Amino acid sequence: MESLRSGAAARLVSRLTALNVVEGSVRLAAQAFLTALPLLMTVAAFAPGWLQDLLADSLRTVLGVRGDTLEELREVFSATGPTSNTTGAVGVVVTLVSATAFSRALQAVCERCWHLPRAPVRTAVWRWVLWLVVWLAYLLLQAPLRDGFGAGALTGLVLSLLSATLLWWWSQHLLLGGRIGWTRLLPGAVLAGGGSVLLSRAAHAVLPAAMERSLAEFGPLGPVFTFLSWLIAVFLVAVSALALGEYVASTAWYRAVARWRPFTRAG
Repeated sequence: MESLRSGAAARLVSRLTALNVVEGSVRLAAQAFLTALPLLMTVAAFAPGWLQDLLADSLRTVLGVRGDTLEELREVFSATGPTSNTTGAVGVVVTLVSATAFSRALQAVCERCWHLPRAPVRTAVWRWVLWLVVWLAYLLLQAPLRDGFGAGALTGLVLSLLSATLLWWWSQHLLLGGRIGWTRLLPGAVLAGGGSVLLSRAAHAVLPAAMERSLAEFGPLGPVFTFLSWLIAVFLVAVSALALGEYVASTAWYRAVARWRPFTRAG
């Protein structure tokens, strides 16, 4: 029994090493920072005031930022004057197309986790755009979602875990083009969803003080590097969870459980 456990652990470590989890996490964090954040700023520039406030509140909920850092964040998302006048529709389209680099990077990670060849570009473009739109909507809803839509923190935690799991479940299925069945994608979704929610909760205890300290010591660039470090941690958890989910889905006991449950379809 001990040899079986050690053998399984060795295979898992070998898979994680082969996937270059750290490198993939850093790449995803960089793409999120360089392409997804400009998309958020563009949306905020054209959005009405209530939507800007909702976006700033949701980021505050996710990151736990407060004080001067939060005020600077609100100013960024309130930059409606010159940005909205000069960017125009062409700028929005260019920003959206650039932001799909983030979707492509995540799709590549999912494909490596499941040992799949890259999907043809012509069949994947609409998936990249749809994924960005859904995740942007999900981010906007973080503040009311964490509050349980007024029902309290405990309800908010349950809703956060459930919604994050469903979102990662759907994300894998979408970006993989349906090449892997829903049942096999479930372990990775549960691990990624639960890990991301718990990491966000933990960020409330660490990230605000770190951002304010970096702002005081290094000026406006300080929170930028702190935020980038947090993004790397987020994607390190997510990529490790997806890789571990593929490993769990390939085990004999999970396949047996999946076949036993009559309402699931084995993938």
